[in-house]
Amino acid sequence: MIDHAHDLESVRGATERLLTAAAKMDNAAVTESSRLPGWSRGHVLAHLARNADALVNVLRGRPMYASAEARDADIERDAPRSLDVQLTDLRESAAHFQEAGAAPADWSRTVELRNGVTDSASRIPFRRWVEVELHHVDLGIGYELEDLSEEFTQREINFLTERFRGHPDVPALLVEEDDGRRIPTGADGEPALVVTGPQADLLGWLAGRRDGSALTVHGGPLPPLPPL
Repeated sequence: MIDHAHDLESVRGATERLLTAAAKMDNAAVTESSRLPGWSRGHVLAHLARNADALVNVLRGRPMYASAEARDADIERDAPRSLDVQLTDLRESAAHFQEAGAAPADWSRTVELRNGVTDSASRIPFRRWVEVELHHVDLGIGYELEDLSEEFTQREINFLTERFRGHPDVPALLVEEDDGRRIPTGADGEPALVVTGPQADLLGWLAGRRDGSALTVHGGPLPPLPPL
């Protein structure tokens, strides 16, 4: 069972870690490239702030974004801002998300995200936790996948393997973790491939943050994964 209150506290802690780390940058560092193609660190920080606003919209029954074009335009508009403005925006938008999460609500209800995707309201705090943790890594300022908690890493591996389960563009395969646990994902049918490796590298591959070169594949080559 998903504990949304626990996840809200986890989001709070992850956000504080990110803000503390990002505050050590300077304005020049914000303009430098992040690990995401085509995005500066300013783009990543701007996206995190606007994503918090968007998830407040979701929790309050409004469209997540006015449109895909508006989402992209807001990020481009906010990316060049100075570090202090970025951090203030991120801190304030994160606080608004926490306020929305603390409001009395039916957490079993279904909510709508982007592109017609639906989910339980109870999983929205975890989705925000994912955004904060992975984009902290994307900043390239010393926080790595290996620094993520075991709980977070395990849950995100579970989430991503569930997301790719039944996907026609991913062959049927098993993801084998350090402890020997095997998780099926990909297309329906008997898995022909087994992908093994450290949890951080499995997460990196599933989340599009690593190329999978540190993984071992039994039964064929490592398959490409569709974008998230």
